[in-house]
Amino acid sequence: MSGRGVPAWRSDVPRHLAAGRTLLAAALLGLVGLVTPAEAAGLNPLPEPLREVDFHAYDSRLAEIGRLLFYDPILSGNRNISCGTCHHHDLASGDGLALGVGEGGMGLGLKRTTGEGADRIEKRVPRNASALFNLGAREIRVLFHDGRLSIDDIFGNRFNSPAEEYLPEGLKGILAAQALFPLTSETEMAGNPEENKIAGAAYDRIDYVWPLLVERVRGIADYVDMFRQADPEIGGPGDLSIVHIANALGDFINSEWRSTDSAFDRYLAGDAAALGPQARAGMELFYGKAQCASCHSGTLMSDQEFHALALPHFGPGRTRRFDPYVRDVGRMAESDRLKDAYSFRTPMLRNVALTGPWGHNGAYASLEGIVRHHLDPVAALDDWTPEMVQLPPDERFARVDFISFEDRRERARLGARVDIDPVALSDREVSDLIAFLEALTGEAQGRLGRPARVPSGLPVD
Repeated sequence: MSGRGVPAWRSDVPRHLAAGRTLLAAALLGLVGLVTPAEAAGLNPLPEPLREVDFHAYDSRLAEIGRLLFYDPILSGNRNISCGTCHHHDLASGDGLALGVGEGGMGLGLKRTTGEGADRIEKRVPRNASALFNLGAREIRVLFHDGRLSIDDIFGNRFNSPAEEYLPEGLKGILAAQALFPLTSETEMAGNPEENKIAGAAYDRIDYVWPLLVERVRGIADYVDMFRQADPEIGGPGDLSIVHIANALGDFINSEWRSTDSAFDRYLAGDAAALGPQARAGMELFYGKAQCASCHSGTLMSDQEFHALALPHFGPGRTRRFDPYVRDVGRMAESDRLKDAYSFRTPMLRNVALTGPWGHNGAYASLEGIVRHHLDPVAALDDWTPEMVQLPPDERFARVDFISFEDRRERARLGARVDIDPVALSDREVSDLIAFLEALTGEAQGRLGRPARVPSGLPVD
């Protein structure tokens, strides 16, 4: 920027002349709406508007069933938590916590506790609960922070997943496949093996969990009736399978959290007045000097790849069995490639201002914090302190939550594996960049919303 509200492209005539584009032509085209200011500046091209056609089709009847199942604790081992507990409508499809408090916890969002008595949690969920916006987009081929679920026929069932060859066939897409895995997780929804058969089955083999859950749903007449109306091949309870349940959950997530109506989306669609001066200045930074678009590219504002940002370690991490200490090596745990060490999937950015805490482990409670970390990851790692993260307190975890962060050698390894170069921005430019990120907030925050009750009769969070 050459001054507050004055785009840099207006003050850099020689560079644009050398690029074969005169300043006058660029300005005229911008005025008539044929070229955006960022394009006139010779910056990274702006994406196409995100449209309904960019998403997979869904069955509205299945989506309604999926909405009920999403909020029904019947799918958890101890019948005390649902998908919606950690991906709630009131919390922008997340849980508002750095690291989730899964099965055994009590309450929602920042009021959620680690539970009481014998039912309290044994450890925190290792990673941040990702937001669900736009996960039904056609171009998405990989999910989870480490990409452990992807579209790949390596096991003959269309997906490379933790279930390997045991993943059932007939799933409509990657969202249906994704919905199966929290149900098998001890910390998320299954619980401890000594508490219920669901958790015990998960220890035997991952696919042993799903028939037990199907039996529960088969025993609820309302669910069976709704599935029969949605699928004529379901003649009775015995025809209902985990595939039907997963497809319903996938269609709900696909249809429910589509965000295509932010100010930025309106700007891309031709409404030049949709972005104010500060947000437009931030957009130019995003697609230019700040280099955000080198990773947050394309229509979904994510390259769907994995990058190392030196985010500080804390909590249990997804520690591998053979790791000598608590840590989270990210993508490398799935790929077994050293170059993927500490790399995590580039998140999409629609509604990013609503979906904190930010980072694969929620290391930053403020949007400004995660933005400044990107500008200089190594310096930010050195400056980060445990007081910057919000974790529901529990005296049992106080001594172990930050063991990995206090490991000097592990921090050195983190700092040595960074995929982005430092970028110097002024405080005003950081504010402009944040204004643009806030302009990615959509007006629609759910199509059907949270149900008031569910067929099992269990409490709805």
